[in-house]
Amino acid sequence: MKVERDAPTATSGDGDGAARLRDSSTGTSSTWLRLLPFIVGGLLLLAVVFRFVTTSDLWLDEALSVNISKLPLNHLHQALKEDGAPPLYYLLLHFWMKVFGSGDLAVRSLSGVIGLLTLPASWLCGRRLARNDDERRWLPWATVLVVGFSPYAIRYATETRMYGLEILLVLLGYLALRAALDRPRAGNLVALALITGLLLYTQYWALYLLAVVGALLVGFALWSDRRRQARAALAALVVGGLTFVPWLPTFLYQAKHTGTPWGRPVAPPTGVAFTFLDFAGSNRTEGWMLVLPLIVLALLAVFARAADDNHIDLDVRTRPGVRWEALVLTAGLVLGLAASFVARSAFQPRYASIVFGLFALVVAFGTLAFARPVLRVGALALVIVLGLVGGVRNVVTNRTQASQSTKIIAARAQPGDVVMYCPDQVGPDASRLLPSRLHLDQVVFPTMAFPDRVNWIDYKKRNEAADVNAFAKQLLQRAGNRTIWYVYSANYLTFGTKCDDLITVLAQSRPVQRLVAPDDVNYFEYMGLVQFPARP
Repeated sequence: MKVERDAPTATSGDGDGAARLRDSSTGTSSTWLRLLPFIVGGLLLLAVVFRFVTTSDLWLDEALSVNISKLPLNHLHQALKEDGAPPLYYLLLHFWMKVFGSGDLAVRSLSGVIGLLTLPASWLCGRRLARNDDERRWLPWATVLVVGFSPYAIRYATETRMYGLEILLVLLGYLALRAALDRPRAGNLVALALITGLLLYTQYWALYLLAVVGALLVGFALWSDRRRQARAALAALVVGGLTFVPWLPTFLYQAKHTGTPWGRPVAPPTGVAFTFLDFAGSNRTEGWMLVLPLIVLALLAVFARAADDNHIDLDVRTRPGVRWEALVLTAGLVLGLAASFVARSAFQPRYASIVFGLFALVVAFGTLAFARPVLRVGALALVIVLGLVGGVRNVVTNRTQASQSTKIIAARAQPGDVVMYCPDQVGPDASRLLPSRLHLDQVVFPTMAFPDRVNWIDYKKRNEAADVNAFAKQLLQRAGNRTIWYVYSANYLTFGTKCDDLITVLAQSRPVQRLVAPDDVNYFEYMGLVQFPARP
């Protein structure tokens, strides 16, 4: 994202810290130097493992990704119109499952491989950002370790969604843009155009990041001393954007009919806070502990430089280094939040994956504000250790409560029993866990459809118009003398109290037994189970 670099100054501390660490005559320093490659290698190996290991079942969005991607290619477009997403990740997953199958490990391994590729990409970004020997020795490894032990990057490397792909594409786009601004040769410009198009076909929030980058390139093309390079890069960005034109009618239809009916708008300041907390590991103890070091390092990257071993100079005008990267990530995030708020659309921090790679690069650069090696290493070690806690939590935490209910159904249900889901959003992941040998009759409220997907088209209008009594009557007629197993959750937007009301209405005709209570403390996606046996 940079047009030019300022020359390093004599007081910047460039090279001093690494030289002292490298040339120290103490036995302790020499020992650490010899062990350092093994320590870094071991950490990177652990970061790789984190990208392929989790004990969680697939939650709603993951199950939807799998069920949509399983469809024949000629059905994919309609399914995505109903889902509200662009197609690239689903196409990749479609062909991935053709080779590796649709088990949890198989489908998540696509994101794991993408997350693995993100590590060398982040190393290259750190290398590209470095301006002198000290930074070239330190910054690539600092960047790859910040990304490698980010709880945010770890989660989306173990989730069957497009956000890990988005992180990788942004890092590759950063490299392509920097190369195009340095040498606007055909290969660099084609790479920039290609990555621009791929980003737009991966996640719609890419529009905000690309808008910011495009605006900056316009400014550089008019007023910088690299007008020719900026104009070439801008042209490549426009060409990449034009590849999105064939999908534009689908995007406009989705924007009008799907949206985010499952969530409420978030004010931009609140969205910024949620984003940085999620970058640190979400609303968990380690997340609250890590968010402050991440923000401090990011601020140091923009405003500070090492004066000597014990002093840091601050400049409110910002320092050379990552000022453009910081501007792009901040403006891209704020623009996305502001646009979502104005459109009354919901926000989730996973959308901010579009700026995460730049944020990690800024954080890694912030460690250079410390000239003393022990402080620089200590700051990076703190980020790694707290990220390690988040990585372990990702391994052991189940994101959905679905298995508690489905284990009971699988053990007690008779072939042909009815399983009903309310809201339909709890259906895709729960139904995935039920054995096919039982030939269960599975339906969702309010459409009586099979629970493999959620049709988001005019979702709010359909749910608000649903009649609980009419649905209960239809369900009882369908069940006859078969048991009804009711998987449910309360407090979902657009449903009001209807999922609870269904229990009350069905209990008037059948005995009711509550087997699992929804647990919204320990599970990201919570749901309970009620059994309605037929009357004797």
